[in-house]
Amino acid sequence: MSRRSKSTTGLAVMFGVMGVLHFVKPEPFEKIVPRQLPRKKELVYASGVAELACAAGLLYPRTRRSAGLLSAGLLAAVFPANVQMALDLNRKGTPWAKAIGFARLPLQIPLIRAALKASREGR
Repeated sequence: MSRRSKSTTGLAVMFGVMGVLHFVKPEPFEKIVPRQLPRKKELVYASGVAELACAAGLLYPRTRRSAGLLSAGLLAAVFPANVQMALDLNRKGTPWAKAIGFARLPLQIPLIRAALKASREGR
């Protein structure tokens, strides 16, 4: 059995929590879907399903390789929503919210690196 690193476990927990939140409280996620995209609620639910699938896949050695790669892709795919949130906060957020919105953007890089690392743990 392949050992799971703390970063992989943390990533799985993050995806699990965020995936559940997409269903329990979808409104904040709908607000950050880029304006050009239609069917915001459906996109939020679809990304929630994807996050839950990634979370589950990261937990098991047999699926960790593909789940890690899918997780990296998902993190890249939702990046435009994070940019939209930062831009929205820049327009009408508090100075603290603006700082957090923009500070989050570079955090995608270590998350993607952790997902790619997880994909190598599945070998």
